[in-house]
Amino acid sequence: MRFFVGLHQPSDAQHFDSCFVSVNRLRDRKGPFKVKDWIMDSGAFSEVSRHGHYRAAVKEYANQIKRWKDNGNLLAAVTQDYMCEAFILKKTGLSIAEHQRLTIERWAELEAEDTGCYIMPVLQGYEPEDYLSHLEQYSDALESNAWIGVGSICKRNTSPCVILDILGAIKEKRPDLRLHGFGLKLTALGNGVVRSLLHSADSMAWSFAARREGRDANDWRNAKAFKEAIERPFAYQGHFLELQNAI
Repeated sequence: MRFFVGLHQPSDAQHFDSCFVSVNRLRDRKGPFKVKDWIMDSGAFSEVSRHGHYRAAVKEYANQIKRWKDNGNLLAAVTQDYMCEAFILKKTGLSIAEHQRLTIERWAELEAEDTGCYIMPVLQGYEPEDYLSHLEQYSDALESNAWIGVGSICKRNTSPCVILDILGAIKEKRPDLRLHGFGLKLTALGNGVVRSLLHSADSMAWSFAARREGRDANDWRNAKAFKEAIERPFAYQGHFLELQNAI
């Protein structure tokens, strides 16, 4: 599993070999930033949880992707998906099925924009059967070995078994898919089976932990310590609680 560290400041990307940066941090930026491999996030959680919709149209997001696709090595841009947690559904007033439909529609629109960058589709749902239903809705649009995000799991980190059930169901149906886990914490990433089911993952958990403990939530060195803990070979062999307390 490859880990992409989530960053507040694009300028901090120079310190990492792989990172995850929201388009919301790039819109007002005047010039390029140093970065190696990276994924552009659509800012889905911020947009939908705060506003109940995307303020930016698909075309505007596509233009941002085109603007930044040659800055470093942009591996993928995440589609503008709709999460399915209960508090998100309450915000939008829509159902899981409607969120799934909107997610596919926006992905298809973004694909049609010909950005020159891989557009990462996202599976949405809440229970394992929801994700399988969404997989069916994509039908043949998901090519073999597609790199695809698994949404609405970042708030469920305290229950790795729940995440395992979701990932396992998807992989049983489509073992070829390369799954990306959004916003996973040490609790979930400390589970060796979770890691084995994922092709990649990202997280901003280092920032939340720093803020909670009175440290600088924007200091890239805290992000680096978190990334090193995840990538350390022994990290998922019984030492995660110890590491979690230290970060």
